[in-house]
Amino acid sequence: MLIVMPDARFDGAAEFEQAEVGDRAEVRVFKAETLDDIPDEIWSRTDGLMVWGRIRCDTAMLDRAQNCRIVVRMGVGFDAIDIEEAGKRGIVACNVPDYGTTDVADHAIGLMLSLTRGIVRHHTNLVDAPVAKWKGIDTPVVRRIRGATFGLVGRGRIGTAAGLRAKALGMNVIFFDPYIPDGGDQAVGFERRESLEDLLRDADIVSCHTPLTEETRGMINGQALSCMKPEGILINTSRGEVIDLDAVTEALQSHRIAAAALDVLPKEPPDPDHPLFQALKNRADWTDGRVVVTPHAAWYSPDGARDCREKAARTVINYLTGGPLRNCVNELFLQDRG
Repeated sequence: MLIVMPDARFDGAAEFEQAEVGDRAEVRVFKAETLDDIPDEIWSRTDGLMVWGRIRCDTAMLDRAQNCRIVVRMGVGFDAIDIEEAGKRGIVACNVPDYGTTDVADHAIGLMLSLTRGIVRHHTNLVDAPVAKWKGIDTPVVRRIRGATFGLVGRGRIGTAAGLRAKALGMNVIFFDPYIPDGGDQAVGFERRESLEDLLRDADIVSCHTPLTEETRGMINGQALSCMKPEGILINTSRGEVIDLDAVTEALQSHRIAAAALDVLPKEPPDPDHPLFQALKNRADWTDGRVVVTPHAAWYSPDGARDCREKAARTVINYLTGGPLRNCVNELFLQDRG
């Protein structure tokens, strides 16, 4: 059997993946930019795919991998796979939902603290003028977080982990997630809000932890941002397209919100000519201490990366060898291949 990773985000061989599958299959790794970068002979022999999302797993890829039986997204979000098309072909689509839970939750809290404690601004000031700027800063962003309200947009695994961390810091935690059954909020000591608007109005810090769907795409738009407090802080470690970057930029520039910390963007890498990145490059006054951007790195730690690769390989080989199927995300669309 052959398992193919077409668009790896690491250098080197598939050491973790091959160790996981042993002699039951061969794992081939490519860092392809296009489907044509991988020989047809490889595609035709592919039994399983492990995809990062640099190349979308859609009709074009599945047409080439005609013998594929399973595709696993190397991560939590699975919008990089056309799960309906895979299901129509009888191909199981899965994700790796648990590899980066603690890493992303830690990152969300770290982004909040970097703003509310002025860490990035202090550092930049001291690099520029270590003597003249050896003093604390006084801005609407720097504040005591104990007693503040931390609002979760999405209360899945990562959202819950982030909320528990915020609660440990003495914050009140609220959430909006219509897919969470009643009672789960009581188990973790969070308070439910019945609408996104209600959460945005009540939260001092809003942290997004929702998958990208047609329902969530662009949900943090101009209208949503108008519901936030002027001193509100927006954090996004979920999916870039959940927010309207133009609307966030305008809200920051007009001081309709206090700050934003973004690990994910609608376009990655970003357009350097976008007004937000032009303002950051030119160190516009309205960005000073109010904007933090990281390069879709919330998921990453050496431990997390290894977990992702091993868990994905385990999911593929278990299914291909008749073992249990875990973390299927397209069960609704699956059809028997006959």
